[in-house]
Amino acid sequence: RPHRTELYEDPPSGCWPIVYSPDYNITFMGLEKLHPFDAGKWGKVINFLKEEKLIADDLIVQAREVTDEDLLVVHTRRYLNKLKWSFVVATITEIPPVAFLPNFVVQRKVLRPLRTQTGGTIMAGKLAVERGWAINVGGGFHHCSSDKGGGFCAYADITLAIKFLFERVPGVSKATIIDLDAHQGNGHERDFLDDPRVYIMDAYNRYIYPGDGFAKRAIKRKVELEWGTEDTEYLQKVHTHVEGALNEFKPDILVYNAGTDILDGDPLGGLAISPQGIVKRDEVVFKAARRRRIPVLMVTSGGYQKRTARIIADSILNLHSLGLIHSQLAARGAAHPSLEQMVRDSAKDLGNLSLQ
Repeated sequence: RPHRTELYEDPPSGCWPIVYSPDYNITFMGLEKLHPFDAGKWGKVINFLKEEKLIADDLIVQAREVTDEDLLVVHTRRYLNKLKWSFVVATITEIPPVAFLPNFVVQRKVLRPLRTQTGGTIMAGKLAVERGWAINVGGGFHHCSSDKGGGFCAYADITLAIKFLFERVPGVSKATIIDLDAHQGNGHERDFLDDPRVYIMDAYNRYIYPGDGFAKRAIKRKVELEWGTEDTEYLQKVHTHVEGALNEFKPDILVYNAGTDILDGDPLGGLAISPQGIVKRDEVVFKAARRRRIPVLMVTSGGYQKRTARIIADSILNLHSLGLIHSQLAARGAAHPSLEQMVRDSAKDLGNLSLQ
């Protein structure tokens, strides 16, 4: 059906397919400190990337807030109406005092950042198809489905990004979700439960939230991890199953939910992966996708420690140094750069590095 949306407008051609807005960050009278979440982590990632001279403000794609019309592509009107009750939002975001705030404040200070991140994921979906890769520095709200939020997730951005692509981008009819957040991604699993166009691989701590047995039926590749799983075992499993997933089903887009709550010491994740292990994990996923010329959309999802932002930035810098992501823009063929083009890009990237 014809659909007016600004989320698919073309960004300036010089931009990297990295999507962000300062509106992502939740700051409100210290309320955000009542949740273990670092509610400014997204801005910190961008600041680290700017310090390392990878990007500048005018080179990133500015995320736009989703409208109700956009949200209704997936969400029920009934669910969106529920978010007009502050106590419902307090339950979903796990910040109890939010229940006592007037809803207009909750909409502006809590839900608007999440709506802007959701817009960012939808925008990044189209960019990934056009350019071979895209990263939304926020998003990854994988516990939210069409009619139910939870676990800090109020909007189903992963489902939305995929549905937008299926409906509006010719040639995109199959998607794979690789969900490597420490928690089971029950939101998108419920949304795509009986949809043969979507293949889901999910690796998570089997003992923690949400433990959604119903949603597990949607997972084609289930990797249930034990408490305290460490790098060697984890990376071996990720490598084996990512390769297996992409050999089993050839998607037109890979949505990679790159949660960093697998980090050792995360109060909610219960796994014990090192910062280097996380950087390596992202590399494994990007290498597998790039080798098969599958466009990748990465979202950052969960990660609840102060050092998380630095690790995400280090991972993006590592992907760039390996040539798995680059600023080279081309038309739709960017996922399949010619060898000559790749050599030129590498030379240019090296030149840029030595100039700094």
